[in-house]
Amino acid sequence: MTRALVVIPARMAATRLPDKPLADIHGRPMIVHVLDQARAADIGPVLVACDDARIKAAVEAAGGEAVLTPPELASGSDRVHAAATAFDADGRFDVVLNLQGDVPLIEPEALRAAFAPLADPAVDIGTIATEIRDPALRSDHGAVKAVGTQVGEDRLRALYFTRATAPHGPGPLYQHIGIYAYRRAALARFVSLPPSPLELREKLEQLRALEAGMRIDVSLVDSTPMDVNTPADLAAVRAVLAARHPTSC
Repeated sequence: MTRALVVIPARMAATRLPDKPLADIHGRPMIVHVLDQARAADIGPVLVACDDARIKAAVEAAGGEAVLTPPELASGSDRVHAAATAFDADGRFDVVLNLQGDVPLIEPEALRAAFAPLADPAVDIGTIATEIRDPALRSDHGAVKAVGTQVGEDRLRALYFTRATAPHGPGPLYQHIGIYAYRRAALARFVSLPPSPLELREKLEQLRALEAGMRIDVSLVDSTPMDVNTPADLAAVRAVLAARHPTSC
């Protein structure tokens, strides 16, 4: 299996949870928890792409590697591309996995699942989704739905991503989880493109790739990682880890 470079974009300027990457969870910064989960996936070296020296210092104190990227970069994908280029200018890694820096409970199996669709040479980008089982999420605009056609028992070829309830009618809906495994050439092309009309309308970056004719395949997974965007999210993740490690919290 081709090994990937795993890049975790992290920035300080989160409006709902300031200094989010350094939020303490079970005695360690959140970014270090994500780093640990990425290492456990064992699909390649892990690099944090950050905009602040404090994040870099926290990562390096945990034995990780980080690259400072320009703070004016527009998106996480831009930070991932910049860090991958700085770290691997010779192109030794032909796959780059973009892992959000706010999913400290992400399962290593989910990371490997995002990588799996790239075994098909026709696929440009791999990602993951999980079946929506909570009825409230079916109409929740915060739960992004992956709409696709089945190309395997646990895989969809993405046709669209939307915040609306889609597709219409009975049947499963799938919640997209924003982790992406890019072929290196696909990532370079993606960040060179301007934001697309549907991307701007839905506020979903992955639609830029679909509108440009790039193929995204979606591995279906059982787990839904808890992303941390608010103080309430942070409290929930702390509670989960406290329950897992009651004697050391």
